[in-house]
Order: sequence, then structure tokens, then C-alpha cells
Amino acid sequence: MSDLHNSKAWTRRQFLHTGLMMTSATMTIPLFLQRSASAMSLQAAGRRSVPGVPDENVLVVIQLAGGNDGLNTVVPFGDANYYRARPGIAIPEQQVLRLGSDHEVGLHPAMTGLNELYDAGLLSVVQGVGYPNPNRSHFASMDIWQTANTGGVGDGWLGRFFDNQCAGSPEADARMQSGQCGEIGIALGREAPLAMQGRQIKPIAFESPDLFRWVGADLHESLEDGYHDLTGMRAHKEGKPPATNHHAGSNAEFLTRTALDAQVASEKIRSAVARGTGANYPNTGLGRQLAMISAMIHAGLETRVYYATMGGFDTHAGQGGPQGQHANLIRQFSDAVKAFYDDLGATGHDQRVLTMSFSEFGRRVSQNGSNGTDHGTAAPMFLAGPMVRPGLLGNHPSLTDLDNGDLKFNLDFRSVYAGLLQDWLKADDREILKGSFRPARVVSSR
Repeated sequence: MSDLHNSKAWTRRQFLHTGLMMTSATMTIPLFLQRSASAMSLQAAGRRSVPGVPDENVLVVIQLAGGNDGLNTVVPFGDANYYRARPGIAIPEQQVLRLGSDHEVGLHPAMTGLNELYDAGLLSVVQGVGYPNPNRSHFASMDIWQTANTGGVGDGWLGRFFDNQCAGSPEADARMQSGQCGEIGIALGREAPLAMQGRQIKPIAFESPDLFRWVGADLHESLEDGYHDLTGMRAHKEGKPPATNHHAGSNAEFLTRTALDAQVASEKIRSAVARGTGANYPNTGLGRQLAMISAMIHAGLETRVYYATMGGFDTHAGQGGPQGQHANLIRQFSDAVKAFYDDLGATGHDQRVLTMSFSEFGRRVSQNGSNGTDHGTAAPMFLAGPMVRPGLLGNHPSLTDLDNGDLKFNLDFRSVYAGLLQDWLKADDREILKGSFRPARVVSSR
């Protein structure tokens, strides 16, 4: 790597596709090379819109990892079969937060935050979501949800969205080659989820802004100068070419420009999160993630998809009913989402941010011998924001017409994805999902 001009290892395409130089300061070089984000420079130098795409629309995805118990989240209190199947963990009818007088379902009593959003017309409860021939393995089912492929193979569905926005025309291909395609996502966590991994575009992923820094010199000593070159950095921010001794169009010139872009992106993200919005969030993992996302949205970062993750939902034992392990989990989820939309509303960004939550599967209808629930199938999804179709969408799964003790799904999750891609992100859902799924009309036309 002593000769950047001649090294075949550092072509523009390979540099963009394997990722640029921002990651946790604690990562080793091999881990860095696997996890770092490609096309980081796109984030730094300002908005580079794709014609016809509303780049002001933002999607926030919340993954509830472990398999959230949908029946104790959206509770069918009007069905006696629910209470017969769950004598030790069912939610008493009088404690359920009823979703209107016309329905015999309601929210767990711990979910007061989401109930307030529901009453304000800012929440959609999509019932009975799943897929054919469900897999009850955490890893396999999560791969299915994240790839939108029932075989669990391929790139992430959001990764394909990013790739799709940066391909398909000579102009787009030129933007990709030069590092100027403006589509990239941000994931909060130690590793970027499969859902965000495309063939060409990789997401930014970080767990804490304190660990998110420029590490160009760790990759190659020649990039150390760019880190300290404040004059070049200032020129880059002003849209001027940095002063270098490299030949125009050379790999070294490209790396220098991209290095400066990546440094600016690192500074911009850390600065945005440090400033925050001044809003109060629950002191929980998800609360802190959504606070960071809100700060980045408020600061005008150029991304359309953010990804947050909350774990702990594998409640095989001691799940509890109105109180207990599961109640604490969904209280954290509900309170964090409510704080998020209170914050977005106060800063004027709520109209442009749609949030979708999902879990890899629900739990079985009947409780097990440990006052918990085992891996099941269909479960509800939640969509939040002023643009969603509010209320209950779809029918609650039957508690008598079961598949070997599990709920039968009523709506394929890829129909929800198709609706979000088509109506909110204005993207080609068939191309991205690699199939034809009837888009669920989850976005309001108002």
C-alpha cells in the first residue's frame, strides 16, 4: 500500500463498495473493514437529491428483537379464548387500554404513550402480520424480515432501496462512481442490520457518538494529513477543491477528497447529537437512540432512513401480565416513541417522519409451563406519524382457527413494505422487493 497511485487495491469502486473510514474507535482494522460505511462522503457535502424523489420524507425503523408477544400487546379482550389460553399472564379486561368503543381489542396497560398517539390520530395498529410457512428461529426469521425474502437470502430490503436510488441511468451511475449519490442510511448499534446492507451502498452504524470518529490514519498513513489539514477541510466545506499535490483524477486525489468528506460527516453527526434538541427522553436504550435520531433529523443530516433496535423480547419464562418483564419492555418502547413524536412536533419535523416497528415473530397463543410464551408466528406492527392511516388496520387473527397452536397471518409483511416504499419513499416497490406484493395502504392520502 506504499503507492496509492498504482495499487490495484484502492480503485474508486472498491473504496466506495468496501466502506470508508468512520467507525467505532475501539474496532480493529478487520472489523472496521467489515462494518464501516461505504459512500460516507455522500453524507457530508450537502444534499444530492435524486430527481422526482421527495428527499424530505424520512423513515425510522424500530426492530423489537426477540419476538414480541403480540397477543399481550394488542389484546383481544373480547375473546374468551384468549383468557382460557393464558390463565396466568392474560391482561384483565378492565385494565386494557381500549382502542375505541367499536373494537374488542386494546393495548397493554403499560402502553399509555402509544395510546395517546392513537387517540391523537398518529398511530396505525396493523394486525396479524406475518408470512407464509413461518420460521420460528430468531436468526432465520429475522433474516426473512430483513431481506424480504422467505428464504432469508440476499441483500437487505432497505439496502436495495438505497441501491435503487443510485442506479438505472448514466447520470446515476456517474454519481455512484464519483461518490455523489445521496442515498445512505444510519443505524444505531454496534453493527449495521442486514436490512440496511445493499450491494453498492452500505449504512453508517454507530453505538455512541463518543465512539464515532475519523480513523483514516488507522487505515493508511497517507490519510493522516487530511485529518489535520484544517485549511483543506474548510475549503471542502465551502465547495472548493482542497489544495493537494496529487494529479487530478488519480486514486490519491480521489482518496484525499473522500477522506475530507468522511471527516466532515463524522464532525457533523457528532455535533448534531451533542447539541440535541433539548427534549426529555426516557433514560432507556431506545429512548437514547430516538433522541440521537431526532437530533440528527433536526440538524438536517442527509439521510432518509434511520434504524433503531430494542432487544429482550424473548419471554419464555416469567413474562407476567399487567406487570412484569414484558410490561416493562413495551412500556419502554411506548414511552420512547411518544417522546420522539413530542420532540418532532416541537421542532416542526413530525410531518416528515414516519416510524415503523416490527418483531421477527409473535408468540404462541397458549402460555407455557413457566408463565411465559414460546416462539409463534403472526403479530402486530405499529406505524406512527401524522401521515399514517390512523386506527386499527386489518383484522385480528382468529384464536380458534390456528396453525398447530399458532396464529395464522392475515397480511404479508412485504405488503406493508410495498406500501411504505410506494407511498412514502416514492420508490419502485417491485424492483426493491423482487416480487409483486399488493401495497398495504398504510399512508394516508390527506
